[in-house]
Amino acid sequence: MNWIFGLPALALALLAVFLTKPGWRWFYIAGATSKRDLTYVITPQVRRNLNDAQQELRALWAYIKLLLLTRKLEKKNLTIADIFQKNTAKHPDKIAIVSETQAWTFRNLHEFSNQVANVFLTHGYKKSDVVGVMLGNCPEYVGIWLGLSKIGIITALINTNLRGQSLLHSIAVAKCTAIIYGEAFAQVVDDISKKIPSNIAFYQINNDLNIPVKSPSRNLMSLLKTAATEKISAPVEHSFHHDKLLYIYTSGTTGLPKAAVISHSRYVFIAAGIHYTLGFEQNDIFYTPLPLYHTAGGIMSMGQALIFGCTVAIRKKFSASSYFADCFKYNATVGQYIGEMARYILATPLSENDHKHKVRMVFGNGLRPQIWPRFTERFNISKVGEFYGATEGNANIMNHDNTVGAIGFVSRILPQIYPISIIRADPDTGEPIRGPNGLCQLCKPQEPGVFIGKIVPGNPAREFLGYVDQTASAKKVVYDVFKKGDMAFISGDLLVSDEKGYLYFIDRTGDTFRWKGENVSTGEVETQLTTLVGYRDTIVYGVTIPNTEGRAGMAAIYDPERQLDLDSFTLDLKKVLPVYARPQFLRFLTKIDLTGTFKLRKIDLQKEGYDPNIITDPLYYQTCTGKYEPISKEVYSMICRNELKF
Repeated sequence: MNWIFGLPALALALLAVFLTKPGWRWFYIAGATSKRDLTYVITPQVRRNLNDAQQELRALWAYIKLLLLTRKLEKKNLTIADIFQKNTAKHPDKIAIVSETQAWTFRNLHEFSNQVANVFLTHGYKKSDVVGVMLGNCPEYVGIWLGLSKIGIITALINTNLRGQSLLHSIAVAKCTAIIYGEAFAQVVDDISKKIPSNIAFYQINNDLNIPVKSPSRNLMSLLKTAATEKISAPVEHSFHHDKLLYIYTSGTTGLPKAAVISHSRYVFIAAGIHYTLGFEQNDIFYTPLPLYHTAGGIMSMGQALIFGCTVAIRKKFSASSYFADCFKYNATVGQYIGEMARYILATPLSENDHKHKVRMVFGNGLRPQIWPRFTERFNISKVGEFYGATEGNANIMNHDNTVGAIGFVSRILPQIYPISIIRADPDTGEPIRGPNGLCQLCKPQEPGVFIGKIVPGNPAREFLGYVDQTASAKKVVYDVFKKGDMAFISGDLLVSDEKGYLYFIDRTGDTFRWKGENVSTGEVETQLTTLVGYRDTIVYGVTIPNTEGRAGMAAIYDPERQLDLDSFTLDLKKVLPVYARPQFLRFLTKIDLTGTFKLRKIDLQKEGYDPNIITDPLYYQTCTGKYEPISKEVYSMICRNELKF
């Protein structure tokens, strides 16, 4: 337990920090942030009787509870399947997962997962083999990877939106020995089957469509019907708490997906971290329409069932108009969102379901500050848990006190407790800017920089497991951070801290561009433009102009019916953005490309630029008078010849 501090150490840390913080400023910061930073030191019963200042002491206690849990599970060497089995023994007939068509108890999930384990054991699979799963949201999805984990198989959770080369890449990078796919993806798999090595086996699982299973695929449902439900039928090599459990792919907003490693301990840390920080309860019912192949839905929500015995309601595909209707239907108390999802829900017509539900809290990431108050007011949401983190990273934070726009905080009193930092870095490359001593430099409040998390191997709170691809993993580690020999995970994201330690997302490094001698944040410009265009999807990126320094801003706006008044937009633009931040080019999209986690995909848009020879969408450029004019092929040629001024 050397990485868990006790309360005496906490008192000493407070004294030490006081002695090293000069002047009255420390008292101001301590007073302004202590109620937020230290709330969880009190018990729930006492907490109810304390005033508001004391109620904010929970963050520290949440972290301590998290560390105590992870340490206990590590000492007992428990896997996710072990933890789930204990919950099954406690309440076998409680609903674990409910979907549009099914309701599975903990017993149902336990027995199904045993059947999966027995089938693959008899087929010769063993510990450390990798099986890819390409399946839509359903209880079977969880049962499959849970069952595979019981015999030590690592499951690669394949994004169901992938096709062709991206799908082949995902299978290859994980070194899959078998693929389990849903009947809805039979044609997708068939299209690439000839390009997949012949030693990879295929299993099709049918639910509703009853699509015939083509050779060489096997009918998994038929195999499961004859498999034992109670216990694994043969001895297997034991799995351990720190063994690999899943491969979860990055969303691919900037290229081919990378397979991030999730161990049993990492799964626990993610799910338990959000559980304790936001104060989830065992009788909570969670609603998530997010795909189970990503961390948000597959760990943050589903982990509440597997680890804490909660009920999770899932949906095959997100529907903005059905979100709160589903919450009412399932008696959900906690809802999940991600990316642009909240904005889509807010855009739906007013409904009786807006207030009929029992949702007290929503959590997720990507809730824009200008949307936040409108969303909570309309749907009567008491609490928003906005989080920040990367599947593969260790720099994860959570906003637990409803500070609008913040993605979390770093304690200004005891920053040593959770060693995450913002360091100075080149906004284009993300490379740290080092001082004369060769070490990284901390950013001051209101100074944007790159977010990092200190790496401590063996500590589940601080370890970095990275990707299956070790070369890709190495690119996410920076050395000699604050002393020679230390190392940290570098997120690649630009964040900024205010004086009280609240953190705000600025942009991805590389997305920020330089124009007219000024740095322009695509995230900040997107925030302003989204408001101006009536909360339509808006993507901002930098594009090059031949023989021109820097990159010019370009905005792609989803407006298939061309309802936006361009003249009014131009006038409003001048009121909210400085000259250098105003888009030089506009593209009005007739369709939008989203990742599986509802993030706007910009890499292809950026590659296409403003070339009317390859783009059929309406294109505009900003003239020297500030007016937007159409880009014809002739105008494009003039831009390329530098005959137009920008």
